[in-house]
Amino acid sequence: MNKHRIGTHEEWQAERDALLKEEKELTRRSDQLSRKRRELPWVPVEKDYSFETEHGTRSLAELFDGRSQLLVYHFMFGPDYTAGCPVCSSIADTLAPQVVHLQARNTTLLLASRAPLEKLLAYRERMGWPIGWVSSGGSAFNRDLGFLSTREELRPFLEGEIPPVVEQMSDATGTDVAGYVSERPGLSAYALDDGAVYRTYVTTSRGLEPAMAYYGLLDRTPRGRQEEGELEHWLRRHDEYT
Repeated sequence: MNKHRIGTHEEWQAERDALLKEEKELTRRSDQLSRKRRELPWVPVEKDYSFETEHGTRSLAELFDGRSQLLVYHFMFGPDYTAGCPVCSSIADTLAPQVVHLQARNTTLLLASRAPLEKLLAYRERMGWPIGWVSSGGSAFNRDLGFLSTREELRPFLEGEIPPVVEQMSDATGTDVAGYVSERPGLSAYALDDGAVYRTYVTTSRGLEPAMAYYGLLDRTPRGRQEEGELEHWLRRHDEYT
């Protein structure tokens, strides 16, 4: 039974016009925040990170692939995982088609995970993503950015009541809860200037929502995300929906 408020077109239009003003205010505020992100100080990356790639071992500077900007999505795929995180997989579905457009704006976009490279490339083939993927397992790259925790650091969480969704995701990646939550998703941005690499921006959690296009679309539907109270996350890998 429809319990939503019903109105005339005139009533809808009046409220839509008022909402449009607020949406425009939010857009202008978003533009201001984007400018502030660009104005953050650049931090020199002085540690010598190395990555395993399809073309051999590469440094962080070499990951730019001749461009001046680099975006790295830190994909949750730990060394013990048998498959990538379903939520990160949904994000990669959105990111992969953007690669060519970002390259046109002098920006390289790729995925980085701690699992061995052969695992990552096999999973990428399964998912059909046209995006570079590197293994950062041989360096402290994820750890230094706060995207990797030790079991000791996780002890308070692990000794508490584990949310069902965490157990669901752990099962989906073929690891235990500790192995799953030790990894964390994130996005980091870098600039290459005169041979030096600088870290310019890092975000995680809801800061990743711009890479989750389906949420922006669901937010514009009558029922929205409908996630409140769900014990199981609705997201699946794109080849697992029934």
